[in-house]
Parts: sequence; structure tokens; C-alpha cells
Amino acid sequence: MDVLANVISATRIGNAILCGAEFEAPWGIRLDQENRTYFHIVSRGTCWLRLDDGSEPLQLFQGDAVLVPVGGSHILSDLPKTPALPLAETLACSEQNRPHKESSPPDNRSTSLICGGYQFEHEEKHPLLSLLPRAIHFPADKTQEAGSLQTIFRLLRSEVTGRSPGSETVVSRLVDVLFVYMLRAWMSDESACSACWLTALKDPQIGKSLSLMHQKPQENWTVETLAGEVLMSRAVFAKKFSELVGEPPLSYLTRWRMGIAARSLRESQSPLRMIAQEVGYEAEFSFSKAFKRVMGLSPGQYRAREMKTAR
Repeated sequence: MDVLANVISATRIGNAILCGAEFEAPWGIRLDQENRTYFHIVSRGTCWLRLDDGSEPLQLFQGDAVLVPVGGSHILSDLPKTPALPLAETLACSEQNRPHKESSPPDNRSTSLICGGYQFEHEEKHPLLSLLPRAIHFPADKTQEAGSLQTIFRLLRSEVTGRSPGSETVVSRLVDVLFVYMLRAWMSDESACSACWLTALKDPQIGKSLSLMHQKPQENWTVETLAGEVLMSRAVFAKKFSELVGEPPLSYLTRWRMGIAARSLRESQSPLRMIAQEVGYEAEFSFSKAFKRVMGLSPGQYRAREMKTAR
């Protein structure tokens, strides 16, 4: 069981390229979280990233990329103190000024960016995103050493700017690949990824227990049975799981089951009884109670909301 792929497919609702644009100084764009994880690639020039947590601004250079995985808004700008507007307003202003500048060479102070995002269902609920840092920086020199990220950057730039036939499909696939490659690159840095859900995947015992829960969510798992499967004592297993994953085994299992159920409610018309059984609940009432506790809505309310949103 590829647990990472399983989580991404179950929790990700969609992806989008928000812009592939050139910004001329002075400029500043503000992006609100809106249940999204953002990425930004600096195709040319430089800019500054400002998070809303009070941390020092981070300067990004040509070829750099950054992933902003969790909570809060953030700002990209030409200088650390340049006022920022919502992205849509900034793009509208750029579009108005574009006609008389099309034939001019790029200004030395301009910056070209590709900005995109991934939308997740209750992203703060899963350790994949909730335990990642506020921003993950991928400097150009390090991504060039790895090679794969730079290859994706080049392909994405080409498709976003070229608008060739079929580019919409190609861009969507590349954006998904980019997310996995960024996570892989971050996981390879042992000092950065010392204690998180992604590290747990690489642990032989905890990784196996996660795989079992993802492969057979309907199984009547207990801490004892999971510990037995990975040849650990109950106490040692529970402690190590909580340390690496960030929560107890059965709490993780419940939330994972509800994530699967949420996808079924979004994408199918299966009756609640069937969905409950698929995620290990014999009684529909028990399933509904657990779903509301984790997701904040009853299964019926959740399905109605998703159907309304999809229209």
C-alpha cells in the first residue's frame, strides 16, 4: 500500500494554477489560506515571502520554489514592506497595463511567478499537512542537484506560458506530480523532517502499521492487534506511533476512516449503511456520530453541502 498516494487521493479535492504572470515593481500579492496548500515558483527575478506568523521575511531568487502547506495567509512582494493586494486585484491591474508593454523587454525589477494551489478536505485534520512547517523553501541550487524538481519546473513553465493543445490536462498532472516531488525532496532532508507523519512512513514498524490501516480500514483494528502485526509490545508501539504520527493509533484510524467516508459521500450515491460498513462500522448510528465528531457535520449534511457546491 502506497500510503502517501492513498492519502493524497482521498483528501485532495483539486488543484489549480492561480497565475503564471510577470509583476513589475512595486507589487505585492496576498493569498488567503482558504483550505489550500500553495506553491510558488520564481521563474525570473526575486521576491520576498511574508508569513502571517511574525517570522522574518524570506527572500526567493530565480529558480527557487516554496510550498506553504498549512494555515494562515501569506504575502509575496518585490520588497519586504511593499503593501499587498489580493491576487485577483493585482492580476487585474497587470492586465490593464499590459497592452502598451508587450513589445518592451522585461524590466530588471520585474519578477515572473507561477503560483498554484491544492485544495484539501479539512487539511488541518491530517498529519500529512498539519505537522509540516509553515513554509518549505526549495533553493535553486539544491533543486538543481536533485534534478527532478527542476525538470518539473521547466515543464510546468513551458505548459503554463505556451498554452499548447491539451495543456490544461498536462498542467493538472504536472501540478500533482510537483506536490509529491516537493514532499520527497523535503523528506530526504533528515534534519528538517525529523519527527512527522512522513518520517513515520519510512519507519519499518510504524510505516507498516499505517499501511495496514490504509489497506484495510474496515478491519477491527485495536492497539494490541496493530502492535502484534509489527512485532512490538502494546505500550512501546502506542508511544512510538504517537511520537512519530502526532496522535494515538486509534485516533488516526478514526480520522482516516472518516476521510474515506467523506470521499464516498462526495463521489457516490451509496447509502450511509454501505459507507459505514466500508470503513468498519456495523451500526449506521455509530458511524454518523463519529463522522460528525471528526468532520463537524452529519453525513447527510456533508453530502448535501458537497452536492450544492458541485452544482
